[in-house]
Amino acid sequence: MTTTLTINGEAKSFDAPADMPLLWVLRDVLGMTGTQFGCGIAQCGACTVHIDGKPVRSCMLPVGAVRDRAVTTIEGVGASPVGAKVQKAWLDLEVIQCGYCQSGQIMSAAALLAATPNPDDSDIDAAMAGNICRCGTYVRIRAAIKQAASQRQS
Repeated sequence: MTTTLTINGEAKSFDAPADMPLLWVLRDVLGMTGTQFGCGIAQCGACTVHIDGKPVRSCMLPVGAVRDRAVTTIEGVGASPVGAKVQKAWLDLEVIQCGYCQSGQIMSAAALLAATPNPDDSDIDAAMAGNICRCGTYVRIRAAIKQAASQRQS
């Protein structure tokens, strides 16, 4: 079945069954490999993308459920002012260790700052819960979120 989705502001048409997880459409059908497969049960956060600006786990979301909603992936999040600030803070503070989970971490952090421009520690904890980093870069992740939040709007 041919489906068209708006991904990172562009219409993308593809053939995939409606029950195929969005993650596999992004990675295997469209070749957008920035979004990672982690656990496959929506528990680790590596597959996080935005649907209409909200963070969702793409490994469990059937592409047929996305329909006319806007999808943003790690490849497109830097086009927004908030996403660009988050990515810059990640680089400035050298958050990444192995890097595998970081696309999901960045997507969750960008959604947090879009909704809550000046989060406190409890806001950060709530928004980032479920994004697992096996390398333990949580202290740098929190610092990067705070740095991105403190940057003036461009």
